[in-house]
Amino acid sequence: MSLVRLKIKGISYSQTQNGAYALILNEVDGDRKLPIVIGAFEAQSIAIALEKEIKPPRPLTHDLFKNFSDRFAIVIKQVIIHKLVDGVFYSSIICERDMVEEIIDARTSDAIALALRFDAPIFTYKTILDKAGIFLKFSSKEEDEDPDKDDSIMVDEILQEGETVEIESNPSDAYRELTINELHEELNKAVANEDYEKAAKLRDEISKRK
Repeated sequence: MSLVRLKIKGISYSQTQNGAYALILNEVDGDRKLPIVIGAFEAQSIAIALEKEIKPPRPLTHDLFKNFSDRFAIVIKQVIIHKLVDGVFYSSIICERDMVEEIIDARTSDAIALALRFDAPIFTYKTILDKAGIFLKFSSKEEDEDPDKDDSIMVDEILQEGETVEIESNPSDAYRELTINELHEELNKAVANEDYEKAAKLRDEISKRK
């Protein structure tokens, strides 16, 4: 079976399902998206790995695993989303130590959080993408206003598997009124309080001002 390489398109949260997030993966050489529902902790960990400038005061679980692996010369070579059963994705982490490869089962959210920390590629099988991949039709108005906003995808819409949906962005209107200095102050407070979800949103707003 042929493998398809994926990249992370973005993370968004549900307006109606408390604590529900969606990780959107995009095929590298195509337009299909693979939406995966994940928990709040995993969403936070993935967001921190994506936002290189946010440094937690204490290591998160996935950071601890990375530190542990580095200490014992274990390298994650790649992550493969290898199975989809009843809407649940199953993944394998391909590790290497002393030129010996090992395959470890993992939840997809954990596997991707670790792949980001090891700069490891993420793959799935073509059959899985054919079954679960969807095309997300973005609003032309939103694309014209800010082409970077297609990272902000509404979970409640993409959970309708297999449908083509209209996408609206989820702007942080409250942060738009803050000055750049105020944004940096709020970012520092959020990181100190370990509120990484808020920190990621602030970081996004700061990046838009650059």
